[in-house]
Amino acid sequence: MKKNETSAGRLKSIDQTLKGITRNKKAPKGLYVLLLAMHFAASFIVRVWSASSDTVTIAGQTVGVYSFSGVLTALANMCVIVMVVYFGKLGFYTALTILMIQFPLVLSNILIRHNFRPLPGLFNNLFTIFVIVIIYVNHCKVDKFQERLRDQAATDTLTGLPNRFACTELINSLVDRKTEFAVVSVDLNNFKSINDTMGHNTGNEILKEIAERWKKVANERLSGTYDFVARLGGDEYAIILRSYVSDDDLLRAIRYYQSVLEEKMIVDGCDLYISGSFGYAVYPRDADNGQTLTSYADTAMYKAKRSKSSHIVRFTNDMLEIEHTLEIEGKIRAALKDNTIYYNLQPQFDISHGLRGFEALARMKDTDGKIISPGEFIPVAENAGLIDKVDAAVFRGAAKFFGELIRKTGVDITLSVNVSVRHLMKNDFLDELKEIINTCGIPAGQLEIEITESIMIDSAEKALQCIKEIRGMGIKIAIDDFGTGYSSLSYLNNFPADLLKVDKSFIDRMNISDTSKQYVEAIISIGHIMNFDVISEGVEEEEQLETLRSIGCDYIQGFIWGRPLSPEDAEKLVMASVSA
Repeated sequence: MKKNETSAGRLKSIDQTLKGITRNKKAPKGLYVLLLAMHFAASFIVRVWSASSDTVTIAGQTVGVYSFSGVLTALANMCVIVMVVYFGKLGFYTALTILMIQFPLVLSNILIRHNFRPLPGLFNNLFTIFVIVIIYVNHCKVDKFQERLRDQAATDTLTGLPNRFACTELINSLVDRKTEFAVVSVDLNNFKSINDTMGHNTGNEILKEIAERWKKVANERLSGTYDFVARLGGDEYAIILRSYVSDDDLLRAIRYYQSVLEEKMIVDGCDLYISGSFGYAVYPRDADNGQTLTSYADTAMYKAKRSKSSHIVRFTNDMLEIEHTLEIEGKIRAALKDNTIYYNLQPQFDISHGLRGFEALARMKDTDGKIISPGEFIPVAENAGLIDKVDAAVFRGAAKFFGELIRKTGVDITLSVNVSVRHLMKNDFLDELKEIINTCGIPAGQLEIEITESIMIDSAEKALQCIKEIRGMGIKIAIDDFGTGYSSLSYLNNFPADLLKVDKSFIDRMNISDTSKQYVEAIISIGHIMNFDVISEGVEEEEQLETLRSIGCDYIQGFIWGRPLSPEDAEKLVMASVSA
């Protein structure tokens, strides 16, 4: 199931692996052999030509062959200089050995044979030795400085562990080599509370202690696998595991890190017990690239964290939906923080096409300006407990605009706003409502609160008093998406509402199914019997409009007469209706 490392020499410690990641790439060995061959070939020709008495004629001039030996000497010396530049220590000692060996040969030729032709080459070699020494010494200084910079760039300063950059580099390297491995994402549990209660110095000591423990496990291979541990930042760590035989071996190794983490820790005289959330993903079974694999490991870790248990979680494909939900939740939180939740206004008309008012609809854009569908972010906001904040942002913005519009035009239209059960049940909701009315200057009689019928089941007794107080302020109440829930007529009979909204799903099927048409007709009849007005949502076709007219619907909302509008376009529509 797993490709084992073929050589024990490849199983390095964290520090050795880190140096392997950050080390400069050397020139190919083929270049070293080529330079060596060129040097020896040039040197051999120099010796032959320097002793030759042959001549050649160039441009009418007779020139001794020995004159060209200087050119080849320069070429040979250039080869050893390049060798030092590209191959560092190996190149330097090779070049120095070659040049030193040439000295006795040149001297013997001068002293014994009294051949002074090689004399310039002797000084050329001395000069070359001087040059390569300078180059090598300077090269060593630069290498040490660069190595220090690389270590700093790839090492976490607090713990001495490799950092996120080093971890990413190793992962990409393993992917390039098609080596099977696992990425484990670890996040310490409740670490923020330790920093808050005991101080950041204590928190730092804990992080360093964890690093020492895990570094020992990795370097001594106590987990049974070949490991690399990195601190990604804050209380986040990553562990890269290799050389496991089976999935059981892999899980056993992760559990070993977990057990080492959970051992008692003594910091500043206090006994502390630290735990973490562990999630992991495996290459290439879970992902075929490093970035996706790391993201999947994080997703598994977040699931482990949410479960609040000590289970180690392996990534599965069904977590992708969870990951997307978390992404949307993060965007909602960012939008609320940056005050970028905005609203559109969809017009509502009576059956004769007279403007009744507008419904304020929540809207949100991504950081790149892409619109996120309300059908996507509203359910996430509800599940994350953020819907009341989204409601409030839309409510306040739309009420401010509407108050100014009414003061400007004096038009008698209604602003309808959605309020979630969570928002309505807040203890300070009525105070918030009064404050918005007073601040925005919108008349209470021109404001309508939309609630879903589920409140009549889940919180009827508690909600009833709140709704009565809202109506006592002169504000209208609409029951949204009526017919999709399970409310009984006894609840509806006692519920102080003004308007029923028929859900779009019934309107879509109304002219296709007689049963659906009869159902819509029954809702409208029930509403009228209980003195409610009725508005149908999602009306898009002329046939639907004619059917609703024939069965006595009071109001229409839908694309057939009006799509959601920006505040500016809504104001134009109001001005047009006033002047008509």
